Amino acid sequence: MISTQFSEISTTDKNGFTYKTFENDPNKVRVFTLKNGLQVFLAQNFDAPKIQTYIAVKTGSNNDPKDNTGLSHYLEHMLFKGTSKLGTLNWTEEKKYLEEISELYEAHKAEKDPLKKKGIYKKIDEVSQKASEFAIANEYDKAISSLGATGTNAHTWLDETVYKNNIPNNELEKWLQIEKERFSELTLRLFHTELESVYEEFNRAQDNDGRITNYALMELLFPTHPNGQQTTLGKAEHLKNPSMKRIHQYFDDFYVPNNYAMVLVGDLQFEKTIQLVDQYFGTLKGKDLPQKEIITEKPLTKISKKIVKTPTVARVQIAWRTESYGSRESQLADICANILSNSGEAGLLDLNINQAQKAMYSQAYSTAFKNYGYFSAIIVPKEEQTLDDGIALILEQIDLIKKGKFADWLLEAIFNDFKLQRLKALETADGLASNLYDTYIKGRTWQQELEEMQEYETITKDEIVTFANHFFKDNYVVVYKEKGENEDLLRVENPGITPIKINRDAKSDFLIQILEQKSLPIKPVFVDFKKEIETTVLREKKISFVKNNENDLAELHYIFPFGSDHDKELGLATQVLQYLGTERFSADELNQEFYKLGISNNFKTTQNELRISLKGLEENISKGMALLHHWMSAVKPDQNFYLNFVNTILESREVAKKDKNRIMSSLVNYAKFGKNSRSRDVISETRLKNIEVIELTKKIKKLFSFPYQIFFYGQDFYQFKSYAEAFIKPELFEIPEPKLFPEPETSGKVFFTSYDMVQLEMSKIAKGNPVNIKNFGKINVFNEYFGSGLSSIIFQELRESKSLAYSAYVSYAANAELQHPDYISAYIGTQPDKLETAVNAMDELMADLPQVDFQFINSKNSALKKIEAGRITRSNIFFNALKLEKLGEDYDLRRDVYTEIEKLTLEELSKFYNENIKSMPFNTAIIGQKENLDMKAVQKLGEFQELSLEEIFGY
Repeated sequence: MISTQFSEISTTDKNGFTYKTFENDPNKVRVFTLKNGLQVFLAQNFDAPKIQTYIAVKTGSNNDPKDNTGLSHYLEHMLFKGTSKLGTLNWTEEKKYLEEISELYEAHKAEKDPLKKKGIYKKIDEVSQKASEFAIANEYDKAISSLGATGTNAHTWLDETVYKNNIPNNELEKWLQIEKERFSELTLRLFHTELESVYEEFNRAQDNDGRITNYALMELLFPTHPNGQQTTLGKAEHLKNPSMKRIHQYFDDFYVPNNYAMVLVGDLQFEKTIQLVDQYFGTLKGKDLPQKEIITEKPLTKISKKIVKTPTVARVQIAWRTESYGSRESQLADICANILSNSGEAGLLDLNINQAQKAMYSQAYSTAFKNYGYFSAIIVPKEEQTLDDGIALILEQIDLIKKGKFADWLLEAIFNDFKLQRLKALETADGLASNLYDTYIKGRTWQQELEEMQEYETITKDEIVTFANHFFKDNYVVVYKEKGENEDLLRVENPGITPIKINRDAKSDFLIQILEQKSLPIKPVFVDFKKEIETTVLREKKISFVKNNENDLAELHYIFPFGSDHDKELGLATQVLQYLGTERFSADELNQEFYKLGISNNFKTTQNELRISLKGLEENISKGMALLHHWMSAVKPDQNFYLNFVNTILESREVAKKDKNRIMSSLVNYAKFGKNSRSRDVISETRLKNIEVIELTKKIKKLFSFPYQIFFYGQDFYQFKSYAEAFIKPELFEIPEPKLFPEPETSGKVFFTSYDMVQLEMSKIAKGNPVNIKNFGKINVFNEYFGSGLSSIIFQELRESKSLAYSAYVSYAANAELQHPDYISAYIGTQPDKLETAVNAMDELMADLPQVDFQFINSKNSALKKIEAGRITRSNIFFNALKLEKLGEDYDLRRDVYTEIEKLTLEELSKFYNENIKSMPFNTAIIGQKENLDMKAVQKLGEFQELSLEEIFGY
């Protein structure tokens, strides 16, 4: 192994700013530290005139006070509420009420008598009404959306709170002004309505199977450390008894510039950018951070177990605690996880359990935090197996690592895959920016991150075997996730909140100043597909090419113009193929050969298309292509293996009928298309059992004798054509006729399925008019203005004003194909006792399109700026052209959309709304506990019908 030097280099630019770079860093990252301690990470990416921004604060749930868990997460929410300048009509008056509310919360927290607590909360609600008269809801979001920002969000985790925006590069200075303002001070306006949203998030988490299992796992792994003793959302009793004073203190303690970093990656100039960052954020004052208690976990010395129950399928998860991120132990645990499970599906669990169908599914992974981490393996046993049988299967594979019974080539393949995945991640602005902030949060330097791959490559097989024997002992933790009623559900009760005034039309002086500032315009760039896509015909096959000017990765796609509508069993055939080998290679060996090459393969069947793809290093694409064609032309049928696979399919269908998200998705499909939908048109159990596998392998062998086209994304088109030609066969077969599925009118029906959960989820669906590309601009602005996003009317009214939901939206979706209808969806997830209020509020909002001139103009300008800064690049150039073909167009339709939006008026948008949304009847899908269902509210929605799982799934 040749070691690359990543030595740190210190440089001072012409304006006197000193920064660090690192020798041989392909990303050319510059790391600045301002005088107040703020670290600034800058890097360039010229895919689009945009900048991915992250402000990463080194604090999270691990810093929550033990008697105020959930505080850091709630603070994250409140940083979207503005300041004394942003989000207020009259700060002097508003401040008086906020101070009174703060004192009332202290009294509420101290009061032990439940009746008196309710009385205090009623007073909080009353004073909050007065305070809201001076508040402007969502003004931060209005300010940031006026820049054309996308991806506006934040998250809180163990040791981090991260604020995110992707902005056009001509709006950098305005973004800095806005962010400087919100990081300068904390203003807890609209506190009790946002607290109700956090309650809703807490309730949603109790319906999240993955969270429930993870909470139990972390609690066992970390019996003392906050990693396992404090969840991000916090404890219910702490959410019910917040302290505004404690939140202010937390902000003052941790939201200081020497405790957060700014990461900017995109189309930027280094010198100008750091000057602007210093101009705005350099004025903030750093200070000493609170002393943090160092908590050291004692070694785990025995097997610890916990049982959790949810309605989903049973599974078991085991885990061993590791040292922190960057430690040798965490790296060795990571390698062991990849020996068991990897992206090439060539690991021991992949081959010996999944491929061999010894269980429904198994996987291993390793994750490392700032403090500690863990190695974990999960298995979903088959119906006849116990959860302990699943553990035994995992331990058998771990024992193979202990004995060194894994292929010698596997280690090098894992290292190469790490490099490949890193290359893919860092080629995007977001991927690099995410890596940079994560490095900062974990307390590492960029030099250490650059050198990490070389550290991995010093790991030997002997070291892994020694580590495995030392590490994998009977000191692990086990979470048995059984199917059953979750007896630990704890619903945070609705405290009763009077809807507040949100001053939708108002603007603060701060926002007015932002809106009045002019930015240098960005000229939109539209793709000339004929210029960017080189097309040729090779042996009567159309081959398209887009050049990769970025790196050594390549993509090869075979695109067949037929799918499951043409042959219901086509997807089954490509699934079965994954378990079959040839005379030369077993199925396991094929997976290993692809993994050695650094080439992934993927078969995707949709209703009208089959796409077979290879992705990886261009130097190995020809070998990957040869291996793929050998596999598909020489696939060897195995009836016994197929019958085992049928049992797996049937068990997976039962798994789907226990999964809330899949039930809701199928219920929505039923509400949309009725009982004759393609989602219910599944292969029957009888047919599955009676199929001869040779029928399926014949389909595979014939595929390349059907019509298809080829797309190649890489560097050398000439060389690609030279080796692709040998694999092209004459066309012998015509595309089969597709089965046609009805698209019935929606007619005011309500479809319900019962599920054991805390919340209710409701989705209303309406069939719209046939797709019309001349409406795409109006659809774009409608979704921005009314239906989705933090500054939309739906979000403001249902969450900010009325606190009815954590998640709510209305979405107009244009159909992807001509002569098919658009669909309108309205979703809300809420507590059962809020359903009637939520339904009424949604109906009231949708009765007529609200007329808010400022918000319309802001949404329109935001939509324009997103197009101006948007760029279609890389392989997306071809796939955008392919999508447009289905709409009957061969040019970049964004050109027309941009022109349409420029001319759009609120009156025209209202006309579109009245003709295409208001008049449409909706069907409704609802999932939740039947005993909690408010039938009075439901009957207002239409004719009620309860559906069984068999009815919605079709099996």
